[in-house]
Amino acid sequence: MGKWTRRGFIAAGVLSGGVLAVGVGIREGHRAPKLAGLVADEDETLINVWVKLSRDNTITAIVPHSEMGQGVFTSMAQMLADEMDADWEKVTFEQAPAHEAYANYPLGREFIMGDATVPGFVQDSLNGGFLRIAQSMGLQITGGSTAVRFTGMGGMRIAGAAAREMIVKAAAKTWNVSATELRTENSYVFADSMGLSAPYSDFALQAGKYAPPTQPKLKSPDQYTLMGTSVPRVDIPSKTDGTAEFGIDVDLPGMKYAAVMGPPVLGAMTQGVDDTYARDMPGVIKILDKGSFVAVVADGYWQAENAIRQLTVTWSETGAEQLTHEDIFQKMRAAMDAAGDKGEKDVTVGNVQRAMANAARVYEAEYTVPFLAHAAMEPLNATAWVRDGKVDLWSGLQNPLAVRDEIAAALDVKKHDVTIHNVMLGGGFGRRSNADYPLMAVEIAKEFTHPVKMIWSREQDTQQDWYRPASVSRFKAALDADGMPLSWDNLFTEKHDPPEASHIPYKIDNQLIHYANAEHHIRFGPWRSVDHTQHGFFIESFVDELADQAGMDGYTYRRKLLAHSPRYTKVLDTAAEAAGWGREVPDGRGLGIALVDSFGTVVAQVVEVDVTGPEPRVVHVWCAADPGYAMNPDGFIAQIESGIIYGLTAALYGEITIENGAVVQSNFHDYPMLRMDQAPEISVEIINSGEKVGGGGEPGTPPIAPALANAVFAATGVRVRSQPIANFMQGLS
Repeated sequence: MGKWTRRGFIAAGVLSGGVLAVGVGIREGHRAPKLAGLVADEDETLINVWVKLSRDNTITAIVPHSEMGQGVFTSMAQMLADEMDADWEKVTFEQAPAHEAYANYPLGREFIMGDATVPGFVQDSLNGGFLRIAQSMGLQITGGSTAVRFTGMGGMRIAGAAAREMIVKAAAKTWNVSATELRTENSYVFADSMGLSAPYSDFALQAGKYAPPTQPKLKSPDQYTLMGTSVPRVDIPSKTDGTAEFGIDVDLPGMKYAAVMGPPVLGAMTQGVDDTYARDMPGVIKILDKGSFVAVVADGYWQAENAIRQLTVTWSETGAEQLTHEDIFQKMRAAMDAAGDKGEKDVTVGNVQRAMANAARVYEAEYTVPFLAHAAMEPLNATAWVRDGKVDLWSGLQNPLAVRDEIAAALDVKKHDVTIHNVMLGGGFGRRSNADYPLMAVEIAKEFTHPVKMIWSREQDTQQDWYRPASVSRFKAALDADGMPLSWDNLFTEKHDPPEASHIPYKIDNQLIHYANAEHHIRFGPWRSVDHTQHGFFIESFVDELADQAGMDGYTYRRKLLAHSPRYTKVLDTAAEAAGWGREVPDGRGLGIALVDSFGTVVAQVVEVDVTGPEPRVVHVWCAADPGYAMNPDGFIAQIESGIIYGLTAALYGEITIENGAVVQSNFHDYPMLRMDQAPEISVEIINSGEKVGGGGEPGTPPIAPALANAVFAATGVRVRSQPIANFMQGLS
């Protein structure tokens, strides 16, 4: 039955205990026959929930994730196809429908269970239990670098391996031989001793009658044929020829357009709308006051947008009308002052106070990061059609099932009367996991019998966001005579997810990591790599300052603190060696290094910066990344590069400021993005260490800001303790 772990015993005990209480109904069982009508055409057989097989031997992977540029359709299909011994040329994909039957329970199971080992006799009940949990949560999320490491490892691979075993079983029955005499390759079954071979499709109908094995035999890395290779991205051709459909592309017969306006101070409600000038403008159909926002519906979007700019809206007061971002930072500092050593505990190791008393000296520093918007290239949009008690919604969503459930609740209709048509996302970064904009679209559309496409202006997109939170972080380290840390004391504000983001990889015997909460009206939303972006900057900047206090360079100092971990050391060494750490650089340039372990992937980056111009220019970024195993190396590298560019944009320029309670920034002229001619050369080295598989979409982002800040110090001798760094540097000139 395999080795039991305590975590596995508890989880299996709870869930199997639930089985005893409610009977076999909680088991997942063989659901494919019931679900075939949702996803399969007449010439297709649903082998199991995640695999279809057509008469022409085409295999379709049904993927419970959204495609927003990360290549998830490719990686999921690739993992499934490899375990299925499929012909990659005959593999395709489709996104799972926003239906509770396709709630992503493998993601939830892998997230909760981790490496827990449970016996086969409770596997079906365990899966059934997690399916019910996922359904209750509307779990179909794309985010947190969960696709490969959770859905892929715990869902797609198992589905592919199970499908292969079911097909082999069907072939054995058809040919009247033992399954052990059969082999599979390129979507064919072979009985070599009999000289027989046939495509998988010949056995589809029989295979589909079998219940999928819950613990099929999975391949070891030396048996992979597709995993670990850079198969071409399946979403690229349609994006190249323009046939890919994004939310902004949706065009329905009779469709009208809506522009919207939210309150300048988040949380305010309408008190009155003067539409004197707007109502008679060309193309205007209706002006709607929805309380939390106003909308203009017109024949065309530009007509709607022009009209909404002519509205005079009176908004309620929230009490935040006088606040600035500096006021919010002062609230944070006041909360930290009040918390002192009694803040909410995050990590407590050893005795920090005793270490402080025995220190040769104590070193302190404070860092800040601002609010950040998501600024996806495709503005938020959704097209809704509400009629006869049914709702159709077309949009790019990071959690379509949860959005379906929220729409059903908001309009008081049955969940199965809401149909989500999820399309590709022109960037998400966490923003499109929120249901606010699709809910706005259906609120508008329910006033009409025709479909309505709602598009947010770039200004609304910037000023009505759910923001990466601003934060303040204070550090205090007790140092010995050699400048090595005896203790680590970190107090910060705004703790969200993941909980380990504020933890350090370094071996320091005494640690106190704690936090304080400060209320304000700026709403929080997940932003690419979430809390790792703040803490990566905070921790890796402070470590570099400690290195300087010890008279060491950042690489050498970190290496001493990471001596306990060969994995961390190898990643650090690989990045440093790639960059030629220790070499002479021209005047006005500097090298900086940082290391962050996030989402199961360890990443070290070295930045070379040039500070001779009006603002810092990053010349080159060298990156070493250990994801355990890169399923698609080209795809993984692309994600790391993307994370670096996204993080570099934020580090250099990203800042949402508040005046009179309202967001000041409105478009790319005052919330700039890194341009192509500003982008550095990026070199990425993958380390396949064999550790548990980690994520790819998020881990490239956290190390770039501290590596840049540390490079600026190397070039100028000036410490960067706040972002955006371009503004900080301009303040020095």
